[in-house]
Amino acid sequence: MSTPPPGLPALAGGTAGPDALRPLLAVVLDALRDGAAARGGPLPSGGPDAVAARVREAVEPVLPDHGTGADEALRTLVRTLAHGAADPADPLCAAHLHTSPLALAVAADLAASALNPSLDSWDQAPAASALEALVSRALAKEVYPHAQDSHAQHPDALVTTGGTESNLLGLLLARERHGAVQVICGSAAHHSLHRAAWLLGLPEPVTVPSPAGILDLAALDEALTDLPGPRLVAASAGTTDTGQIDPLSEIADLCDRHDAELHVDAAYGGPLLFSERHRSKLNGLDRAHSVTLDLHKLGWQPVAAGLLAVPDRTLLAPLAVRADYLNADDDTEAGLPDLLGRSLRTTRRPDILKVAVTLRALGRTGLAVLVDRTCAAAGELADLIEQQPQLQLYERPTLTTVLFRPAAATDEQTAAIRRTLLTTGRAVLGRARADGRLWLKATLLNPHATPGDLTALIQEVLIELVEGTPR
Repeated sequence: MSTPPPGLPALAGGTAGPDALRPLLAVVLDALRDGAAARGGPLPSGGPDAVAARVREAVEPVLPDHGTGADEALRTLVRTLAHGAADPADPLCAAHLHTSPLALAVAADLAASALNPSLDSWDQAPAASALEALVSRALAKEVYPHAQDSHAQHPDALVTTGGTESNLLGLLLARERHGAVQVICGSAAHHSLHRAAWLLGLPEPVTVPSPAGILDLAALDEALTDLPGPRLVAASAGTTDTGQIDPLSEIADLCDRHDAELHVDAAYGGPLLFSERHRSKLNGLDRAHSVTLDLHKLGWQPVAAGLLAVPDRTLLAPLAVRADYLNADDDTEAGLPDLLGRSLRTTRRPDILKVAVTLRALGRTGLAVLVDRTCAAAGELADLIEQQPQLQLYERPTLTTVLFRPAAATDEQTAAIRRTLLTTGRAVLGRARADGRLWLKATLLNPHATPGDLTALIQEVLIELVEGTPR
């Protein structure tokens, strides 16, 4: 491929694309390093106003009459973004289900961006569409291993933007099979289930109690008995607030008894499937009619890397749609793959590439090491909290979420401690309500975290507790 005409910027594709990218990548990597050094911690200091001021200074005017050139634009804006980032690679950044992605997955994502295939028709993404089919089906078989023994079932999975889209698809497929299904979920279920029911014109989900963060089986049995018509139980394998896993086998038994469908939101806990040590926590997952997974949580992928798995690909038939310019009947009959039924979206990135690279590079054992180390770190943090008389632990962690609070503090004082740590940029903790009180939430997703890092996280809270808040 020839060099670009004079005055025109280079393109990323073709044989000349890598040579055009190489010097720009050096600029980006230097800017990422410099921005992280300027930040000096897990979060920028100064709070929202200070961050917004730095961004404003760097970006204005947003659209200058004359451009500054690629090097300056990349250096300035990437450094500014890195300086103002919440950095999940820092062990003291532990508020959310927000992971630092693996370097190899980010490198694969660069290739996806450079090639820029769109998975809405085969002629835009020949290899990417074949890769997506192979990898998504292999991951679906991890969820439904027993279906491989049946010639009647062929597990499959759709690639999504995350748990919200996957949950929407799970409810949509149930609606298309049964009509206006009544969704039943626990009080700790993800908010996206309520939003999905609203978007799909379904009745407001019936919420049953979730004492200690897990769905109450007696209350679920009662709801299934009392509610008429088609019903869909949405269970959780890793709740956002506490990381709890609902009793999936018992819930599946109730669904069978009451002729109800089961969807499991395993966006958080699904990757336990890779771990021999923790896989049993997901017993019963393979009995669900659909399962949500997110590999940009405990899979260490760049956003987005969601999936919706089903036990048989025929369950995806309601998503079929025809657009003559993308999947004409005669093209499909001639053997060109039809991709439109693989998503609610049309234009789609090849997000499966980074996943495929990670699976190949690490294998099951490599992924298990990451999962096991992160779960172990949560247990270590719980141990450290229990050793501090000034702190109270909510419960031992099921996954990697640890709730704790100053033992003698009010909810207002607890919230103020968290905000002070945020605005000073020293630590990033989340918040959750449980047992009628406000708790600090540490969501550990960093497999590199050491006991010293965990101790430092607790010490930041203790410093604020002694000195008082706000500071």
